[in-house]
Amino acid sequence: MKDLYNRTEGDINLSASRNAWYKVIAHAETQKYLDEDAQYFLHQSMSTPCLDVLQSCEGIYITDLTGKSYMDFHGNNVHQVGYRNSFVMEKVKAQMDILPFSPRRYTNVPAIELAKKLASLFPGDLNRVLLAPGGTSAIGMALKLARIVTGKHKVVSLWDSFHGASLDAISAGGEQVFRKGIGPLMPGVERIPPPTSYRGVFSDDGNDVVYADYLEYVIEKEGDIGAFIAETVRNTDVQIPSKAYWKKVREICTRHDVLLILDEIPIAFGRTGKMFAFEHYGIEPDIVCVGKGLGAGIMPLAAMVTRDAYNVATDVSLGHYTHEKSPLGCIAATAMIEFIEKEHILDKVNADALFMKNELEALKQKHALIGDVRGIGLLWGIELVKNRDTKEKAVEEAEMILYECLANGLSFKISQGNVLQLSPPLTISRQQLKEAIDIVDAAIAKAMGK
Repeated sequence: MKDLYNRTEGDINLSASRNAWYKVIAHAETQKYLDEDAQYFLHQSMSTPCLDVLQSCEGIYITDLTGKSYMDFHGNNVHQVGYRNSFVMEKVKAQMDILPFSPRRYTNVPAIELAKKLASLFPGDLNRVLLAPGGTSAIGMALKLARIVTGKHKVVSLWDSFHGASLDAISAGGEQVFRKGIGPLMPGVERIPPPTSYRGVFSDDGNDVVYADYLEYVIEKEGDIGAFIAETVRNTDVQIPSKAYWKKVREICTRHDVLLILDEIPIAFGRTGKMFAFEHYGIEPDIVCVGKGLGAGIMPLAAMVTRDAYNVATDVSLGHYTHEKSPLGCIAATAMIEFIEKEHILDKVNADALFMKNELEALKQKHALIGDVRGIGLLWGIELVKNRDTKEKAVEEAEMILYECLANGLSFKISQGNVLQLSPPLTISRQQLKEAIDIVDAAIAKAMGK
């Protein structure tokens, strides 16, 4: 029972409800492929067993072998501009006929154009870029660069944070599910509590600013701290710090010569209503890592963006990845950004945010099972509790709601065991948003026996 209420990330995939799900999607060919998947792939938490077998995707939908479509409100955070975005796809197809791969020691025009575009989007002197094939690799590059720039190897991070699954990334991260049983990790990591509150939507009340004091305490007591790494907004269970928190963190880092590394891998490129989440806070980080949506749901691509002054590692291979300057990935990324700009996606997301706030607050008033609603842009979390006063997690109910929503064509993830995280493509229509909320509403009512 203890494990039931102390989950960190991931869908509940080893339960009676998961087994019952396979009866819902009963289909001989699907079962055959699920069995083969289980036979040939290594099993791991949060991935095995799989939910279904996908055949196609389009817009906000993923479709299985039977033709059943799910509105994808998870998408591993790659689907900002929707699946198979035609604007992006055409440019990628054209690039495949010209230069699909570029070996190291050479550059190519798509890579240069993407670096220039990224530099133009960031403030100040944040215009040095290093590309990588995935977000975890970008985090690794950032941690290495921070050591070189500061001459200090220690880093502060937040408990319950996620920065990737490689050994260096889980060392800096705070989620136990990635570290358990692994043994010794990268030394020199100090963790502090994350800023949390039941404030709800993005605000500036500053009731979480006390959490910044932990950072200064550790810096002063520990010494030799070179960097503080954190998610600007925690993606998985949608924890949104106040402006006061981030302003104080920036001041502390500046005062102690500590680099501020922001991980925006899942939330950059419009998810929060701005191109980058730190823009909400009026701060300027020293290093930013982006990824996932950067490849437009087509190619894996990530980037580390940092200051001109930190271009000091010319004799060190910070990344040196085979697909570092992927022409296909870079074309997809540049097209993704261009699409966001030309279609005024940021304006749309901010309008959708008001709609989501009103709709989900109404659900909270309707259902006692909802203890909190948190959101920014098109990133929303519905926290389910058995009792609003004790905040006891409604884990079983969350699981029931997940599978009921899946049965009715809505896919999302559960975080912390009891938070329904809703993260749809930014291209979603208002009607589709309403349809998804109605599915959640009905599922919650059913779980409560209404």
